[in-house]
Amino acid sequence: QVQLVESGGGLVQPGGSLRLSCAASGSIFNINVMGWYRQVPGKERELVAQAFSGGSTMYANSVKGRFTISRDNVKNTVYLQMNSLKPDDTAVYYCNIVASYRSYWGQGTQVTVSS
Repeated sequence: QVQLVESGGGLVQPGGSLRLSCAASGSIFNINVMGWYRQVPGKERELVAQAFSGGSTMYANSVKGRFTISRDNVKNTVYLQMNSLKPDDTAVYYCNIVASYRSYWGQGTQVTVSS
């Protein structure tokens, strides 16, 4: 059984930084895409960033230049370095992994940006 465990969320002041981690365990093979989504109450979950097996990455326009996604293929772990955080970045962040044509989700970690 595949399990994704997230860590690194919390409360930070505007302009601050946080680093999220998501480690996959269990029988997971052929990871294609590792990514992060976020969701605020009353809104749909939105894509934040993705890292593909070929090395390419993509970002939502709202986080370009501030967030960096990276992945460790040996540890089956994906990271999201978030800099210059804004109150609008406040959300529950979910990691997502697509492997062998199946999609797996983490439990979510709260990120709150507030003074």
